[in-house]
Amino acid sequence: MSGVDYLAPASVADAVSALRASAGSARLMAGGTDLLVQMRGGRAKPEVVIDLKRIPGLMGIRADAGGFIIGAATSGAALGEHEALKAAWPGVIEAVNLIGSTQVQGRASLGGNLCNASPAADSVPALIAAGAVCVIEGPNGSRELPVEQVQVGPGKTALAVDEILVAFRLPERVARSSDAYLRLIPRTEMDIAVVGVGVSLTLDASGMCLVARVSVGAVAPTCLLVEAAGAALVGSALDDAALAKMEAAVAAACRPISDKRGTAEYRTKIACVLARRAALIAKERASA
Repeated sequence: MSGVDYLAPASVADAVSALRASAGSARLMAGGTDLLVQMRGGRAKPEVVIDLKRIPGLMGIRADAGGFIIGAATSGAALGEHEALKAAWPGVIEAVNLIGSTQVQGRASLGGNLCNASPAADSVPALIAAGAVCVIEGPNGSRELPVEQVQVGPGKTALAVDEILVAFRLPERVARSSDAYLRLIPRTEMDIAVVGVGVSLTLDASGMCLVARVSVGAVAPTCLLVEAAGAALVGSALDDAALAKMEAAVAAACRPISDKRGTAEYRTKIACVLARRAALIAKERASA
């Protein structure tokens, strides 16, 4: 880790300029809980580290048009302490709370968790189910991209080398809506997900599903939005038949590997089980 330049720009424009000047040799640091481990292990060898936590707007949570804007470098601890965000998006907060230990939560960020581009990232399926959108800044201005389009492969994102993820937009929560996130890990805590599933629902007054989004992680090269799974729930009261159709859609979308954490067949089965459980939890919350 010797010979690395450290920069702490005070604005997004300065950070973008530093990225462009580095010609691809820099790495952004939103929290450092992944980057520093990668550097110590020799998997990442940047010549420049650009710290984003001092840039106004990249830290903090604010209400916006009935929804929320979350700075990309905001810590998991800050997210978990925001009562309005927890009430509106409990599934997102469930996922964030599973990233590392209490100590890690003080540094780890949504932006880092997404841009590290791990297929097993906990927050990503929950954000996809929530319909979250990324705000990205670069030398050509600002653009927005749904979370499900950011990861393009393990360790790879759709961001250009001189672009920065600056914020997430979470949409307005309408009545009788809620979400849930579940994962399976080999240990009781602080482990990488074998499978993670996020589900977000909106119900009508009679309990019929109006809108559903289902996302799965650790079963493909990227976290997936399974549109067919959400469509299977719409128009139903989440009865067994609808849940079975959702499970079939989840199974069809899974493309897992077999490794020491589980076989491909096991991961696919668990994805279906967790999707059913998360859907029922989200339904219960939305009904309440």
